[in-house]
Amino acid sequence: MSPSEAIAQRCREVLRRVPSGVTVVAATKGWTPDEVRQAIAAGIGHIGENYVQDAERKKGAVLEPATWHMIGRLQTNKVNRATRVFDWVQTIHSAELARRLSASCAAHGKELPVLLQVNIGREPHKGGVPPEEIPTLAREVRALPSLHLRGLMAIPPAGERPEDARPHFRAMRKLFAALRDEGFALDTLSMGMSADWEVAVEEGATMIRLGTLLFGPRSPG
Repeated sequence: MSPSEAIAQRCREVLRRVPSGVTVVAATKGWTPDEVRQAIAAGIGHIGENYVQDAERKKGAVLEPATWHMIGRLQTNKVNRATRVFDWVQTIHSAELARRLSASCAAHGKELPVLLQVNIGREPHKGGVPPEEIPTLAREVRALPSLHLRGLMAIPPAGERPEDARPHFRAMRKLFAALRDEGFALDTLSMGMSADWEVAVEEGATMIRLGTLLFGPRSPG
């Protein structure tokens, strides 16, 4: 089996396993446009990139239609470029970033779906906002033009077993529910990656971000 056939087979198998109503975003950091193209051909409709410049390069080379998500930390000096290349931004971590993104979207005549990134494990080396600060940030983002607040995103602390992430996923589900109870019209809870996505779905994930499971265990070149 060729590498491209292996990617297609993995993608089709994952799409069979994932429940309906859960969106699969292919995390394509380090993977080539050809590999991204294979995933799209196999039915993956959402592509996640960590860096603006990588998304620009790959999107320019991949002509097949897909929805492109920013899933890495977005620097404020790259907001205008991000506005042009991405269809979603999953990593809103401050009101200042949201304001700049809103202004850029307005200038480009674009409405952008966004998620707030929650630092659910309170890890100092990870991006995102502590859970207790999310309601305030959500109210600020909701008031901005040209941004459509759709929900929350998180990357829990790394664990030895998938079950280790369950308390963090459960905390995310409760935070998501609390915001909806406050009147936020949220529909997207992005959490879970290749090692723990099934636990994430059990705890309410509506969007999962998969890399190794789709593209294989080798280190990206």
